[in-house]
Amino acid sequence: MPSNKHKRKASAHTQSKKLPSAKSSGLIVSHPKIFVIVGLVLVFLGLYLLAFEAQKNSMFGLAMLALISGVTTTIYANFALSKKKLN
Repeated sequence: MPSNKHKRKASAHTQSKKLPSAKSSGLIVSHPKIFVIVGLVLVFLGLYLLAFEAQKNSMFGLAMLALISGVTTTIYANFALSKKKLN
């Protein structure tokens, strides 16, 4: 038996190829600052409608929709903004 037998390294087989992470192409992810402003405008519009125009049921519903969509848009855009700053 030869003393210098060719041995394969185990590390050569266990290396995994890392794929580059695919960047999200969403509108909010590409322009987060604009959507933070849009979300805050929707929140203020909802608060205005609640304070001054909420006597009608339709305005109350519109105010609730504006508040909910404004808050969710602002939060999601803030998360996208913080990830964009890290990159």
